[in-house]
Amino acid sequence: MISVELARKLREAGLRWEPRPGDHFVIADRGMDDEVFVVSHMVVDVHEFPSGERVIGFNGTVEWALDSVEQEAALWLPGESRLRELLGGAFVRLDRAGDGYRVTLDVAGRRVEIDDERAEEAYGKALLYLATGD
Repeated sequence: MISVELARKLREAGLRWEPRPGDHFVIADRGMDDEVFVVSHMVVDVHEFPSGERVIGFNGTVEWALDSVEQEAALWLPGESRLRELLGGAFVRLDRAGDGYRVTLDVAGRRVEIDDERAEEAYGKALLYLATGD
């Protein structure tokens, strides 16, 4: 998933989120930028008993003080597969580039290369380039 900073820039550039299971997000600007949440149909918890036995518990909901939040308050942190999907036909390839990664785009017949230490950030920066030209 991408950084909160890059996610903010993408949202400001017009990226809209249609939540799907597996998507990661934070509740931005409420002191929860470091708490990453995941959209899921089912919550799974590991319970450890005094005997040392562990079980995996399947729960429909978790009782918590935060029952719901407006989607606008959630800042989507798209992962690699969703970013590739959003790049669409402009995406050419992902390569290793030194100690990092390079995303190559085809923008109106012109090759554009975007580098970053992390593959997800390179994808996100490439998407930002498509949205803003920067």
